[in-house]
Amino acid sequence: MKKLLVLSLAVVMVVAFTLPASAFESVFGGYWRTRAFHQENFIGDDDLGDTGVTRVDTRTRLYYTAILNDNLKLVNKFEWNNVWGDTVGGDHGADGTGILRIKQSYVDANIGPVRAKIGQHDVLYARGFIYADEFSGATLSMKFGDVLVPFTWMKDSEGGTNNNSDDVDNFGLYPVFNFGDDFTLNPFAIYAYSSDGGAALSTFGQNFTALPALQDGLSVYWVGANVDATVGSFNLWGTAIYQGGTVDTATVGLDDYDVKAFLVAAGASVPLGPASLHGQAFYATGDDDPTDDDFEAFFGIGGGGAGWAYYWSEIMGLGMFDNQFSVGSPNGDVSNIWAVNLGATIKPMEKLSLTADVWYAALVEDSIPIQVVSAGANDETDLGIEIDLKASYQLTEGLNMTLVGAYLFSDDATSVDGNNEDDPYEIGTQLSLSF
Repeated sequence: MKKLLVLSLAVVMVVAFTLPASAFESVFGGYWRTRAFHQENFIGDDDLGDTGVTRVDTRTRLYYTAILNDNLKLVNKFEWNNVWGDTVGGDHGADGTGILRIKQSYVDANIGPVRAKIGQHDVLYARGFIYADEFSGATLSMKFGDVLVPFTWMKDSEGGTNNNSDDVDNFGLYPVFNFGDDFTLNPFAIYAYSSDGGAALSTFGQNFTALPALQDGLSVYWVGANVDATVGSFNLWGTAIYQGGTVDTATVGLDDYDVKAFLVAAGASVPLGPASLHGQAFYATGDDDPTDDDFEAFFGIGGGGAGWAYYWSEIMGLGMFDNQFSVGSPNGDVSNIWAVNLGATIKPMEKLSLTADVWYAALVEDSIPIQVVSAGANDETDLGIEIDLKASYQLTEGLNMTLVGAYLFSDDATSVDGNNEDDPYEIGTQLSLSF
């Protein structure tokens, strides 16, 4: 795999620098960050194990686009990461090996009225409550006046040339209606199917790993809408999702699972002179009885750091450092949780912004499969109150520094045994630039 990644990058660079300059236009860009952070007590009880992390790491992304003509371009995005002091680029000599990733590589073409993206690219479903990541597949879009109509086919899992019944495919239709400058409606319908995809069910979130004997197929859908509106000086947004379908089991004596779940979320922000207020709330259903054949815990596509991801608070919801999350929380895989947030941002000077957020979160049900996976299953529901503080400053044009401090006044659901002893906290900083 490493040789394939290096070869792919070399081919792109050779093409870029050997074809005549008049043949196409080359556009380069990128992103770089280095961050240092310390996280402590994320398991809720220091006596049960040392979960403290002190780390410095670096991420670099380089973007290369070959614009062949007005209707055709080839887009490539590469990434490499290293932890300072590791053996794959952070040690003495700093000769990175085995860390190059191809994040995106796709053709972007206008074919008549259709814009086509084919290859590895990204998509956002329902603000990340369902999916927010790269994937392999195709997106076809058409525009009818002010209405954009995209259709995406995502290959979730390839069962193999001799085992096509294990394939998992995902299809999404999510038109965008713009009603002037102040109101946007984005309804969506997303469908995932496999005739016998038991081996690939882990691609649908941590929820499934705790359900027994899922060795057959699935037919699951998500329907809903995003709404964005400006009312006076208020910026408002909302998302509603209903999830249904079935997950089959091949085990004799076990019924198939009927999926019956939903998620609702809303938020608002308003400027107040040099400051602004913002807030949000979300509710995602949990499963009140994991032993019956109704599966009521909301889930998205992917999970555990890939695909399904909605970043919210710093400690319970991954946040800036996305290294770990407090025990008991579903992290960015929003499921079986409700949370509310109120925050404010102020800019005391042009290059400096200060942000403070308060979060309260609790589980909907006191024990569902996703909490079993995160080793936080108990009879408690309250996760606690989290305070996040952030300061961002432009050191020089293009280079930004961000300082973060967060503390979770945790309750007993933030624990392995239902008896929280220690509050999680983190401090950290990040330097970043993009070009």
